[in-house]
Amino acid sequence: MIFDTHAHYLDARFDEDRQDVISSLHDNNVACAVEVSAGVDDFYDIISLTEKYPFMYGTIGVHPSEVDKLNDEWLHKMEELAANDKIVAIGEIGLDYHFDDDPEPTVQKMWFKKQIELAQKVNLPLIIHSRDSAKDTLDILKETDAGKTGGVIHCFSYSKEIALECVDMGFYIGLDGPVTFKNGKKAKEVAKTVPIERLVVETDSPYMAPDPIRGTRNFSGNLKYIISEIASLRDIPYDDMEKILFDNARALYRLEDKCLN
Repeated sequence: MIFDTHAHYLDARFDEDRQDVISSLHDNNVACAVEVSAGVDDFYDIISLTEKYPFMYGTIGVHPSEVDKLNDEWLHKMEELAANDKIVAIGEIGLDYHFDDDPEPTVQKMWFKKQIELAQKVNLPLIIHSRDSAKDTLDILKETDAGKTGGVIHCFSYSKEIALECVDMGFYIGLDGPVTFKNGKKAKEVAKTVPIERLVVETDSPYMAPDPIRGTRNFSGNLKYIISEIASLRDIPYDDMEKILFDNARALYRLEDKCLN
């Protein structure tokens, strides 16, 4: 069975057939999926989605590109919503310096730290988004002792050395479509190097579709391509790798007694 640790089925690209796509996941060997929050507008829709589909779980968090909408009132509301049994993490949160029109780094850092503090308060793992911001991300994770809370560095795009540093702090490494790309050298090195018990897989649906369907709308059923690539890189039979990654995901989200294969 397969566990998609990071998806965005509330994205507008699923508006026309969301129910059909989600209902098809079991037919594609997907036992569990986590719907990840990007901003405050997602919170209540995520809870509704998890209530509708028992095999889906959710998160509460604000992506760095959306932190301009955050305030202390929303932070308090996040704490209340995090008590829901279907909410399994705080995320995705972090830093993104890729686009010029994103919030200023100082603003991103402030809300990154505050959301880490929230995760520590409610005792939930973190989903970390980090793009073009490796040093600042690592500095904040160390400064806040975020590794004690743990979580996953989602859509990991840095070197194997940075990956091992994150693992040493207590984090999992999330791999998605790029590990299957011919030019995905960094992701392949990470997949081969990180301790196998610290790897999880994700789609980031509808984004990051793997080869051989790169460029199409992604969904959790495509995780078989990612698992197959990691299995090949590690020289481990596919079925064994699938089980390892499934069990890792359950451990990441503390769902060993809920999301059963």
